[in-house]
Amino acid sequence: MELPFRASTTTRLYDFDRSVVKRCGCVIVGIDEAGRGPLAGPVVAAAVALNLDRGIDGINDSKKVPAKKRELLYDRIVSEARFWAVGEASVEEIDRINILQATFLAMRRALDQCAFDGSLALIDGNLRLPSVAADRQQTVVGGDGRSASIAAASIVAKVTRDRIMREYHEQYPQYGFLSNKGYGTEVHLRCIAEHGLSEIHRRSFCEQFVTRNALAL
Repeated sequence: MELPFRASTTTRLYDFDRSVVKRCGCVIVGIDEAGRGPLAGPVVAAAVALNLDRGIDGINDSKKVPAKKRELLYDRIVSEARFWAVGEASVEEIDRINILQATFLAMRRALDQCAFDGSLALIDGNLRLPSVAADRQQTVVGGDGRSASIAAASIVAKVTRDRIMREYHEQYPQYGFLSNKGYGTEVHLRCIAEHGLSEIHRRSFCEQFVTRNALAL
């Protein structure tokens, strides 16, 4: 079935997903995360099963979509997807079990909310999700730029996390979370140097960042 719009990038991403469905004969669920790299805030994952017969024009890797357009796409995705969910892992969990395991935890929390039985998870990257059977998942390197389902998940995860960080900005305005979203920008580092670490800073990340960059905070 042809998609009811003309958008080369979006069409290519949907074509990839439809080829997977043709091969596996099942519903696919795109999985992606946002927030692996910041010095503060949670890591958030999303799971999205799109209606592949009804394309959403403009879906792409969230990093390639302007913020305002991401918000609009988020609204369409969550209203038109077959199902979707988000999961997150807290700062405390990141510090306790490391960011990779926390990312897996957030992904699994998102996936557990979906009607996953009989579906195939498409996971961005090259690492399989622990506790999910190997034949029920497929890794896709650069998946947010290849699969519409993964790209949709990347948008949902990114918008969700950005909203969380905007709320944290209200609580901790001295760190500039509204603009830096917790990433280690020069301004953010100066704020840490002046105010110390907040409750939502990742201690393990901040210590490693400072050591790696020979900074004194």
